[in-house]
Amino acid sequence: MEAAVIEAQKHWDRVYSTKEEDAVSWFEPVPARSMSMINAAGLSRSAAIIDVGGGLSRLAETLLAEGYGDVTVLDISPEAVAR
Repeated sequence: MEAAVIEAQKHWDRVYSTKEEDAVSWFEPVPARSMSMINAAGLSRSAAIIDVGGGLSRLAETLLAEGYGDVTVLDISPEAVAR
């Protein structure tokens, strides 16, 4: 892996292993803005959706609760995905 990618991964692993999910500036208890954009796009419930940089986002669980069935979370930090 490229050194810059490894350093980025280490950075995000540190963030996710030392902070609670609501202690980061981008935390949203309800991903209203993302859901608004997804709903405006008019996607079918069978559309494939990928949450890039999903971290500890609640978007995937919200999408599943709304009936979307093909949801993937991608993040550079294994620590984030494991939580």
